[in-house]
Amino acid sequence: MRNVAVIFRREMAGYFATPLAYVFVVIFLVMMSVFTFYVGNFFARGQADLQPFFTWHPWLYLFLVPALGMRLWAEERKSGTIELLLTLPVSMLEAALGKFLAAWCMIGLALTLTSPIWISVNVLGQPDNGVILASYLGSLLMAGAYLAVCSCISATTRNQVIAFVLSVAACFAFLLAGFPLVLDFFRAWVPQLVLEGIKTLSFLAHFEAIIKGVIDFRDVVFFLSFIAFWLYAGAWLIDRKKAD
Repeated sequence: MRNVAVIFRREMAGYFATPLAYVFVVIFLVMMSVFTFYVGNFFARGQADLQPFFTWHPWLYLFLVPALGMRLWAEERKSGTIELLLTLPVSMLEAALGKFLAAWCMIGLALTLTSPIWISVNVLGQPDNGVILASYLGSLLMAGAYLAVCSCISATTRNQVIAFVLSVAACFAFLLAGFPLVLDFFRAWVPQLVLEGIKTLSFLAHFEAIIKGVIDFRDVVFFLSFIAFWLYAGAWLIDRKKAD
């Protein structure tokens, strides 16, 4: 894990050496406040809970996480620093994990800074803090799934704009995988077993189960295995470049 820690520190230093970290956190906090208190009608609902807050997370992550993840490998390839990275005694899986953990920590930091909203709800009423804590965990896991996809796609191109667009499209597909519109499209020409498999890939379905306060072990395993698969795929793509 020492190599992972080195890559992690390198990436975290890179975030705070530029305005990227501050811009990401500020935009996240502002957008979450707007969606929670204004769009989500927080006060008009008359309920002391954070349902309006968490309801918007999948849609906000759809754009903010690719904006953070598009640079993970694309920037290295564009600047040429990836050539130096490929010569270091570090496996690409270690590099991918270190980069991923640094970006995931950035998202975790942004989530942590929303704690005043949680405190406000407790001042205004008596919310179920167990449900809120479970929802924060689910949100972080879902963000990790988004980020793992973005990391893999970023490994395929040196153009950050292309990486962003492809990441948004891929994450959108996984977000809506369980929707009737998507399932109806596949139902006519794929077996029922495959259809059920597509349904289980829906980020939204797993996240909505968690924010109801039910932490199903299967939902946690889904997100963690999904993250592991896409990180491995990204490392394999970079390894192919190293072999070439």
